[in-house]
Amino acid sequence: MVDLTAKPYFLDPEAIAWVEDTIAGMTDEEKIGQLFVNMGASREPAYLVDALSSYHFGAVRYNPGPAADVHEQNRILQENSTIPLLIASNAEAGGNGACTDGTTVGFHIKVGATQDPRWAYELGRISGVESAAIGCNWAFAPIVDLLRNWRNPIISNRSFGADPDLVLECGKAYLRGMAESGVACAMKHFPGDGIDERDHHLSSAVNSLSTSEWDETFGRVYAGMIDAGVQSVMVGHIMQPAYQRHFSPDTPDSGLLPGSLCKELVTDLLKGQLGFNGVVVTDASHMVGMTSAMKRSRVVPTAIAAGCDLFLFFNDPDEDFGYMMAGYRDGTITPERLHDALRRILGTKAALGLHRKAKTDIVPPAAEALARIGLPENRAVFDEITDRAITLVKNVDPAILPVTTERYPRILVVPVKGPENAAAALFGGGGNPPWETVAAMLRERGHEVEVFESAMDRLMKLPPEERHAGLMGMYAGKAPIADFVAKYDLVINVAKVVGGMQPVERVMWPASKGTPDLPWYVHEIPTIFMSVAAPFHLADAPAVKCFVNTYDSDDRTLSATLAKLAVGAEAFHGVSPVDAFCGMVDTRI
Repeated sequence: MVDLTAKPYFLDPEAIAWVEDTIAGMTDEEKIGQLFVNMGASREPAYLVDALSSYHFGAVRYNPGPAADVHEQNRILQENSTIPLLIASNAEAGGNGACTDGTTVGFHIKVGATQDPRWAYELGRISGVESAAIGCNWAFAPIVDLLRNWRNPIISNRSFGADPDLVLECGKAYLRGMAESGVACAMKHFPGDGIDERDHHLSSAVNSLSTSEWDETFGRVYAGMIDAGVQSVMVGHIMQPAYQRHFSPDTPDSGLLPGSLCKELVTDLLKGQLGFNGVVVTDASHMVGMTSAMKRSRVVPTAIAAGCDLFLFFNDPDEDFGYMMAGYRDGTITPERLHDALRRILGTKAALGLHRKAKTDIVPPAAEALARIGLPENRAVFDEITDRAITLVKNVDPAILPVTTERYPRILVVPVKGPENAAAALFGGGGNPPWETVAAMLRERGHEVEVFESAMDRLMKLPPEERHAGLMGMYAGKAPIADFVAKYDLVINVAKVVGGMQPVERVMWPASKGTPDLPWYVHEIPTIFMSVAAPFHLADAPAVKCFVNTYDSDDRTLSATLAKLAVGAEAFHGVSPVDAFCGMVDTRI
């Protein structure tokens, strides 16, 4: 059972009495409601008030919007909730995860590339200031996964890196930064992402490490974060067969469960062996790693029975609420397990001091709060991190740099794209394509620049009846290499491949056999490959001699990258926090 006098709560007798008295005064419906984290379908006041009164949920996550809108949403929620709410931001890269006009500080991997945890502290500090300003008191971060498998399509730029020591120090620094604004953290995604090449949004996923390997890596990170006082843990829909079988040796393959549904992983390993005393929340309950494990009528109560305390998102609110209530009434969720979960949930709220505030005081006044969004000194941190993070991963031909107008007056910029889908467009942030931005910036520097149009893109503009002949011509007809070399002095491949809801985060070459889409010409003309998102493209372009990871496509980052290229190798300070060579021999040649 939870100890509310101990870490991470440290509650006094008055606060503990509030927790116990509040639980004692709740109906069964109100108790069941506290287990849910609602994803708001609307910010309309009528919806918010009706949802609260109908489902009594204990916590909220929402889609980011303008700070003023989110602030008003959170004010309405807190003033109309019988019990104070945990309201979570998804502040993985800064205050922009709390509101769309919040400050972008940097993805975890960009911070990791600085090799300096003080920038993780700044990420947490700024995220905390802006989350708290609009009424959020909980953050679904830091991400303390270890990115050990370059094929993993979902962690990618969201991890501090592959090294447990770096990830732990950055995670603790983020936690300290958030704490300054009184915002609780949920480290994620226990039992650990970054080992499998699959995305648990889309399928099962497995952390396949042995128990000793896990202890030395993920286990060390989790233990360190727990010791540092992290308030909550988000459990992923990720299996960990070695540890499930450590606690239940006779478990057959068919009995293996994702962490979010596995008592051995949540209750025995996380809360037992690791001694985590805080609140546990599932990852999103619509992810296939969870939904494919069993019928939803079993999924909903089984997550709580396994040791999770909060269930992230309704599918259908009436249906899921009914499933949870049925699970309580049929004994899947015992009264003792429900009481323990409620004590952890309300204990977290008390630890944040929510029980001592009037409903009208939980969310700060709008004028004061909104003034803390997007402060110039906080936006300047982005530039500091950018300067220290941009990484010259590979430079085996030192003669390529620097990029000056004298050396390279004529440049061809070649777009490199990934799978196109709605999620990638959402996570990619929209805006001007980075190859167009790079081209414009190079022109401002005095270069003559052409942006290459893929032969496949040109082909698709033809009438359908002409495409077959065009395709045959594309494969059969090739221009002389001498003409290509005579036309350009330098080629820069600019790649933006954004994962999310896709099985892979790999480049999608639109053509082959000699078109400029692919960097086959590395021995014909100086070539630089620049990735502005995923860090592992050397696997698909191993022959390039000069490779740069920028970690995002913000205009400020692209400008800083071109400035460094103009100076030369000595201008790059970043150190890749992951194996950007993907464990391959040819990527280093």
